[in-house]
Amino acid sequence: MTHLLNADLHCHSVVSDGTLTPEALAARAHANGVQLWSLTDHDEIGGQQRAIAAAHALGLDYLTGVEISVTFADVTVHIVGLGFDADDAALAQGLLATRGGRGERAQEIAAQLAQAGIAGAYEGALRYVGNPELISRTHFARHLVDVGICQDTSEVFRRFLVEGKPGYVPHRWARLGDAVRWIRQAGGMAVIAHPGRYRFTPTEQYALFSEFTQHGGQGVEVVTGSHLPSEYATYAAMAQEFGLAASRGSDFHSPDESHTDLGQLPDLPGQVTPIWQWLESRILRAPRPAH
Repeated sequence: MTHLLNADLHCHSVVSDGTLTPEALAARAHANGVQLWSLTDHDEIGGQQRAIAAAHALGLDYLTGVEISVTFADVTVHIVGLGFDADDAALAQGLLATRGGRGERAQEIAAQLAQAGIAGAYEGALRYVGNPELISRTHFARHLVDVGICQDTSEVFRRFLVEGKPGYVPHRWARLGDAVRWIRQAGGMAVIAHPGRYRFTPTEQYALFSEFTQHGGQGVEVVTGSHLPSEYATYAAMAQEFGLAASRGSDFHSPDESHTDLGQLPDLPGQVTPIWQWLESRILRAPRPAH
């Protein structure tokens, strides 16, 4: 029955590049039947205490969460951390260093867009930013939609901000081993986020999983908002091959942009070990009403 737990262990708030507050996300998760929730903002744990308080006020169990940006084989890969100590100083310092280059990168993105005839993009993107340290391509995309250059954010990422298009500025993120170490040393478990999204050859993907497990990574997202149903089986098999627990998360960012709402994913495949079994002692249980 543990496979049938409605756990959503990947979403984003205004603290990074989501559009809802931690409190609004908790309410949405609860309304959608989520039983175990985690807020996983990009490279930032500043929303964790708000998320914990909001979840517990609704009777919702909670796992601390973060999504760390990593450069692996010249590709940006995301590693989710779950069940760590949100007050861990080394984790906080590592995330601060990872966030550090975003401001300069944003100025470079704006300069490229200006050359393409789109002026004022940096100031426009800032209007969507809850935390200026975490300005990202998503904020530029929302600006380009708002001013009518593109119809939606999907069109933005077809025409701009990706390799070979105006506004693409690569960034060196954390190293894979560092991200896994920060999470583990803070008492948490590291998870490869949405592996189906990365443009890796089979050999490169195998190398990612191999190096990840060698560093002590323990989980992989099997069911997530960007995976096709066929990929659930693919990554369930990868989880079994590498001895990884399986995670489940919508990667919800916004009611207007996300294809999958909080709590609306199918169940994990039956043959995998759900990550919440391994994290049982790290779950922050909501207070139960006295009978």
